Amino acid sequence: MHNDPMNAIPSPTSTPAPWRPRIVAFFCNWCTYTAADLAGVSRLKYASNVRVIRLMCSGRVDPQFIVEALAKGADGVLIGGCHPGDCHYVEGNYKMLRRFQMLKRALKEMGIEPERARLEWISAAEGEKVKRVVNELVEQVLKLGPLNLPQRAADWDKELAELEEKIKAGEAEPAVA
Repeated sequence: MHNDPMNAIPSPTSTPAPWRPRIVAFFCNWCTYTAADLAGVSRLKYASNVRVIRLMCSGRVDPQFIVEALAKGADGVLIGGCHPGDCHYVEGNYKMLRRFQMLKRALKEMGIEPERARLEWISAAEGEKVKRVVNELVEQVLKLGPLNLPQRAADWDKELAELEEKIKAGEAEPAVA
């Protein structure tokens, strides 16, 4: 058991691994997911820190899915759908486009950089575009740095608890506008 690498104590000289952004991708089954498969079969190299969730249509992506992905530790989100006019469900991608515009405004209001979310139209034949878009999003999120939303939420909860204690003790000062 003493040779188990999971129980190894890191040496004081070891350096932590560099931060790698976690990207969640919601891909349409008919176009973008198929393009990602084509990229893999074609051995195109793109960032491995993306986790793909296959949906039947980009129009099925609820903005809450994106917010939840970010809340659970994702640093960025990519949504891929069929090109306008090519949706297998006629208008699903237009529905996603409307939702995405609203989502970007909501993210900004929540203090999250809208650049952490990206919507792309990628057809089944565009494996190279999947590679390019994924790598560009990873680079963009690297520049933005870690979102760390779960830790932010824990910090906010702690601040609220401390404020509540101050209010109970009569020590809280009213905010000046």
